[in-house]
Amino acid sequence: MTDADFQEQPIGALTGILVADFSRVLAAPYATMLFGDLGADVIKIERPGLGDDTRQWGPPFTDDHEATYFLSVNRNKRSFTADMANPADHRDLVELIRRADVLIENFRPGTMARHGLSYDQVAEINPQLVYCSITGFGSSDDAAALPGYDLLVQAVGGLMSVTGPGPGEPVKAGVALVDVLTGLHAAIGVLAALRARESTGRGQLVEVNLLSTLLSSMVNQSVGYTAGGFVPGIIGNRHPSIAPYQLFPASDRQIVIAVGNDRQFAQLCSALGIPDIAEEPRFATNPSRVAHIEELDRAISAQTMGQSAEHWYRELSACGVPCGPVNDIAGAFAMAGRLGLNARVDVGEGTDTVSLPANPISLSETPVSYHRRPPRLGQDAEEVSAWLHGPTTTKLPQHLDQQSKSQHQPMGAHT
Repeated sequence: MTDADFQEQPIGALTGILVADFSRVLAAPYATMLFGDLGADVIKIERPGLGDDTRQWGPPFTDDHEATYFLSVNRNKRSFTADMANPADHRDLVELIRRADVLIENFRPGTMARHGLSYDQVAEINPQLVYCSITGFGSSDDAAALPGYDLLVQAVGGLMSVTGPGPGEPVKAGVALVDVLTGLHAAIGVLAALRARESTGRGQLVEVNLLSTLLSSMVNQSVGYTAGGFVPGIIGNRHPSIAPYQLFPASDRQIVIAVGNDRQFAQLCSALGIPDIAEEPRFATNPSRVAHIEELDRAISAQTMGQSAEHWYRELSACGVPCGPVNDIAGAFAMAGRLGLNARVDVGEGTDTVSLPANPISLSETPVSYHRRPPRLGQDAEEVSAWLHGPTTTKLPQHLDQQSKSQHQPMGAHT
């Protein structure tokens, strides 16, 4: 029996992987939650008495006074409280790292090293460890002085320069998008390193930072600059290369029409009752429509404002034109439900259940599972401590909800 063979889990794609989660706030916790959803056993390290910063980030809070921000990225984890500066706690953390397959951290550069827990330091005790470090701007001396906040990176990384209602009015995205994208890239990097470990038997250091992630994720906008020397600006809800691809007014609220080719444009014009303009030289091709966007905007808006958003959603969707109303979050979840998507899931048991957005990944053989609600601070400290101090055969109580109890398999990490 191996070190991580201490708990029964639902069978998942990552069953048998033990993650030492030294993360807080959003980017890294999002990555570790994805690992938990996929079957890994995730032990979240939190500061005694304080925990993850986001435990206090609110409103909104639940009726039990839990911050919904924390709940959003911390299901399928155990909470283990430890102070890295405390010698006894430090010994426990070293033992956890010795047994782990993956370590993910997002402290400022140098923090883990000051506590003797950098990759170079811990690779000596666990050469099979995949160690993922997430930073704001990298690990150089200049980068270490910069705080890695999503809003800051949206500003300095160029995202706000192309987002907003018009020139000179930069606006951030409505969610910490850079953090989420960075968490996804971190998860991909860790999975790649785990796959490489199957061949080499060795772990490695995975490094991801917010700024590089944003520059890569801005795709066509970034390549317009790197390959073409073009510096884009704010164009509101229009697209720099496609038209019509924007908001239009309906009689009750706004709708999005996203035309991707000339055939769809002809269908749009027919449905709007203005079929002739699809043949006009200024609108016949996508480049010409982009060049004459103001005239095109006026022509389409004059038609769309005469009917409701729901009317245009039905009519245009029926003829193959991408169209949809601008929903709020409640409307978005309602739409997902009407489409048969399982977009939310209840995690926990009885009165301890919390409703969360579902993982969007569907796997036919090793589906995601929701076996742990987001933990209270330190709720698993005693059990994890007993495991760390006991024989490797020690098993922790399962605490699984009803959705997962029928799918158990012993964990087994590397030997």
